[in-house]
Amino acid sequence: LEMARICRAMRWALMAMPTWAMVAPVKFEPGVSASGEKVCVVGSTGYIGKFVVAEAVRRGYPTTAVVRGEVKEGVAPYLQGASIVEAQPTSLASLEAAVDDADVVVCCLASRSGSEADSLLVDYQASVNCLDLAKHVGARHFVLLSAFCVAKPWLKFQDAKLKTEAALAAQDDVTYSIVRPTAFFKSVSGQVEIVKSGGPFVYFDLGGDRSAVCNPIAEADLAKAIIDCVCDPARNSKTGDPIWNIGGPDAGFSMRAQGDLIADAIADVEDQPRKDPWLLPVPIGLFDAIIGGLDFLAKLTNSPKWADAAEFGRIGKYYAVEDMLTTAPAEKYGTVTLYDHYKKVVKEGQEYDPYTTVFAKGPAASPKKDVATTSA
Repeated sequence: LEMARICRAMRWALMAMPTWAMVAPVKFEPGVSASGEKVCVVGSTGYIGKFVVAEAVRRGYPTTAVVRGEVKEGVAPYLQGASIVEAQPTSLASLEAAVDDADVVVCCLASRSGSEADSLLVDYQASVNCLDLAKHVGARHFVLLSAFCVAKPWLKFQDAKLKTEAALAAQDDVTYSIVRPTAFFKSVSGQVEIVKSGGPFVYFDLGGDRSAVCNPIAEADLAKAIIDCVCDPARNSKTGDPIWNIGGPDAGFSMRAQGDLIADAIADVEDQPRKDPWLLPVPIGLFDAIIGGLDFLAKLTNSPKWADAAEFGRIGKYYAVEDMLTTAPAEKYGTVTLYDHYKKVVKEGQEYDPYTTVFAKGPAASPKKDVATTSA
């Protein structure tokens, strides 16, 4: 009788145990391992969020994609296989009404403009709402998409992201991971069409023949890294280092070198002799003059419009002078190189983005192609 009671108690304990806890420990494999838990992605129609949803589905996670409204035609293919719910991340009540079950919540929210008001609303408040949602549904883990640049902050959106990171560190209800990518490929692709048409490649000269260096990461590779955090003990706040600075596999390219790389890609794709690109250096001091003038107008008029414009100038200067570069092997991820990306843009065009792309053609990339053909 006593043995029967013990067996019954063990059976009930196993039934109550979450799926992830019943899986026998195995060696973690980047880009492959999965725990089978329920994953909720907030910001799922954003530039990176849609890739994260596609990657979660690819690995077999039961995935909920939180959207703010009607899903655009170009985004819908990325969300196939996920359960779609509608909510406003700026409202915790809206999130809690839409999502009632998740083991892991992934926050891919980011302000579009980087203005102070936008950053506080999205990079901080809405992101903390996602954390509160994770607590509300009893989630085990939380993954935050942050940014490499917050390690050296002098911008409003960086301050907002750091406030969210601090909120994560200050609680112990859920374990967490923070992913800080160096840069997205789209951030360094805005002049491909210009160079292809014979126009100049503009870069900012820091003096001494130097310009800022970065090793950006492919969107699909970044999505793999984010989903890795669901079950990688090395990226867990309880069992490892939760802050992951991450870039792509390249050693890094200066802004000037990116112009040369575009010329190489054009020659390769078009199977023509390489033409030296028209590299046009711009003195970095130009930013100071512009920012100074906008700051003066902001103080003179007390207008948020001019204050925001000055902040946008500081954002531009930041990325012109600061290296977005990872060098440690553990901080390099994926297989897609910047040269691979440039060749693809030369051949297929790229999705238009008003913040990074001067000229663009072609639809959004196929999620099936982008997710399936890249690996960690």
